[in-house]
Amino acid sequence: MRQRLAALLALVLLGAAALWYQQTSSRSRSTFPAPDFIARDLDGSAVRLSDLRGKVVFLNLWATWCAPCREEMPSMERLQRELGTRDFVIVAVSEDAGGAEAVRPFVAEFGFTFPVLLSPNGEVGRKYGITGYPETFIIDKSGRVVVHYVGPRNWADSGIRAMLRGLIEAQPPPA
Repeated sequence: MRQRLAALLALVLLGAAALWYQQTSSRSRSTFPAPDFIARDLDGSAVRLSDLRGKVVFLNLWATWCAPCREEMPSMERLQRELGTRDFVIVAVSEDAGGAEAVRPFVAEFGFTFPVLLSPNGEVGRKYGITGYPETFIIDKSGRVVVHYVGPRNWADSGIRAMLRGLIEAQPPPA
């Protein structure tokens, strides 16, 4: 019994250490140039991240089978409806191996209006060095990642919305 308790305690401590590492390493990686990528949307059109330069980009990497992803996406939709302007865009990149066939019914069920792109081979996630789903990168108008969130969030949080509004209202630095 003591051995099982010790093993369980060791697993809990290891999990806590992994979570701490994930959170601290993501914070230290903030403010870096956003890696460019091309991914297809659900209609098959190619979208290039660099074409969104000049906008604040909310880049979310997720999968339909990910329960925390499913939990946060309705608040992303509310964020899109509130802040979606010519200077702000949510881009949700699904890394489902099933591609559009797996993603299209999910998007239709929830009625998401933000762009959903496909990266069935996980290429976008590898470029950003993600460690799980969901992960969100806030990219400023000049194309730099300024915030990196690991795990789900309630995007209705007033602090997050204030930070996003500040980025939207900021003028990009001269090229």
